[in-house]
Amino acid sequence: MRTLIVNCGEVAHLSTGDIRFPLSGYQIKDRNHLVHSEGMAILVEDGIIERIGPTSDLIAEHAPWFPSTTKSVDTTVIDVHGKAVVPGFVDCHTHLVWAGDRAEELALRQAGKTYRDIAAAGGGISKTVIHTRGASLENLVESGNRRIVAAIANGTTAIEAKSGYGLDVEAEVKLLEAISMIDRSTACSISPTWLGAHDFPADTSRRDYMDQLISDQLPIISELGLAKWVDVFCEPGWFSPEETAEIVRSAGEHGIGSRLHVDEFVDYGGLALAAELGSVSGDHVACSSDDSRQSAADAGTMQTFLPGTPYVLGTDIALPINKCIEEDWAFSTATDFNPNCPINSLPFIGSLLSHRLGIDPIAALVSVTRNPATTLFDESEMRGVLAKGRPADLNVLWSSSADSWCQTPGSSPVSMTLIGGEVVNSDKAY
Repeated sequence: MRTLIVNCGEVAHLSTGDIRFPLSGYQIKDRNHLVHSEGMAILVEDGIIERIGPTSDLIAEHAPWFPSTTKSVDTTVIDVHGKAVVPGFVDCHTHLVWAGDRAEELALRQAGKTYRDIAAAGGGISKTVIHTRGASLENLVESGNRRIVAAIANGTTAIEAKSGYGLDVEAEVKLLEAISMIDRSTACSISPTWLGAHDFPADTSRRDYMDQLISDQLPIISELGLAKWVDVFCEPGWFSPEETAEIVRSAGEHGIGSRLHVDEFVDYGGLALAAELGSVSGDHVACSSDDSRQSAADAGTMQTFLPGTPYVLGTDIALPINKCIEEDWAFSTATDFNPNCPINSLPFIGSLLSHRLGIDPIAALVSVTRNPATTLFDESEMRGVLAKGRPADLNVLWSSSADSWCQTPGSSPVSMTLIGGEVVNSDKAY
């Protein structure tokens, strides 16, 4: 089946160079090489982009009967009437599945309590673990599906989803099985990560839990094929660099790669460790040193910034993203959707970058499309760009400008979303 999207506004294809690799430096905001001017059309065949070219040429070749009708036996025409088209958004760091509620933590933070204070008092991760362990698989799948629907409404077409709120074999397997079931029920691509090393359970000693992670959880998760990566919360008070390395190297023996939580609160050497271990990404990285950032760039380890986290914590969103552009260090951004940061809108994250940090909208767009896609997909599955041979995962915006993708905080900028060439969301309200 063929779909022809015509009369596009700007088309942010983002496909310059070798799409297997991220964009960095000033090429990340080079509009001349990343954005087609208005008037283009996109031809999709069996869910794959076949061609991008002038609307008049593609209509003459594939739909000469348009506009008298929008359908033939094998072709459907979608007229977007001058609206911009951008790749589907790729959310490369989320905690999709959990149960419970932590709304009371806002008042605690306003009273001066830190993230660590709240955790030490039985809140934070450990509170979510109690509720998640008690939730049924069916309830976890149901809530996860609702969150995916909301993410799609905000233009997300691919997502990474972590476990981490089980902290024992049974509950971690339950979470990863829920993620697998959600993946099978949605058009959105979901990539699973095992985060058993999210915290230390209160009823287990530190060493005993490390042994459980490596000797019990990891072999079962590997045998069941439930995760593409392992993640570790490498921060003072949680997992040390040495413990992180032990878990990552053990996962490597099972053929499982890593993407790590690092340097969120202090420079703990976590990003440098991620680079040393060959992790595909080091996430948070708010406090990483310049030397660590250079090491990550040299190693091909993506820096992934999560500005929604300091936003909800009420702290300064002081992320060195402009310096990353100046120094030619590749970076991505993501939502960090979780019980403490329930943001599932990448356009809102883009607003934080553009409105608060002064990041060029096209550079911000690359950071939620092409760049994170290079950490989630191999060459045959690569998304995050609009190019011949790539899956037709794309968003039609309300505006004619691709820059508009990050300029409507509180509202979705997306008029229509296609995944694999099929319309999965058509928003009638803006």
